[in-house]
Amino acid sequence: MTMRIGVSGNRGSFSEEAAQHYCLENKIKDFKIDYLENVSNVLKALNERIDKAVFPIENSNGGIVYEAVQAMSKYTFNIEKIFEIDIKMNLLVKSGVNAEDIKQIVSHPQALKQCRMYLKRKWPETELKESADTAGAAHDLSKGVLKEDSAVISPKICVDLYGLELLEESIQDLKFNFTTFIIASQNE
Repeated sequence: MTMRIGVSGNRGSFSEEAAQHYCLENKIKDFKIDYLENVSNVLKALNERIDKAVFPIENSNGGIVYEAVQAMSKYTFNIEKIFEIDIKMNLLVKSGVNAEDIKQIVSHPQALKQCRMYLKRKWPETELKESADTAGAAHDLSKGVLKEDSAVISPKICVDLYGLELLEESIQDLKFNFTTFIIASQNE
């Protein structure tokens, strides 16, 4: 039977990477990922249509993922596993956009926190805008939801997934940037 896994992100998100890591580590080959954008949606779906939930709770640099803590307070579930993965943040743009063209940088609040010193040093005058998801920001940039003069902080895989260009790689403030993820299952 196919395991249904809900992740708090869109296609290409760090939560998807965490879900794939979990499946590989546990030799789970028959699985389907539901992209549910945020932790609240994931935990709600856990009681309705998915077998496992994957979401971040803390980052070694950015701290607690407040969205996760708030959602966790509303639902009952079992924590099956807690593990870390090393997160690399990247600055992505649409094809043909140069650094001097960028007027705003968009990403999840946690990604903006993990890159705050980089952003202050390299982009002090650039508007920072929050998005519900790092991969969702990349998707929005690719579909024209965000202006052409926007850059996004996203996983590197989003370059290929959404037809974007890598402007700068590994922009997180700390070389080692670990995020702790939870694998949750239904409360029986």
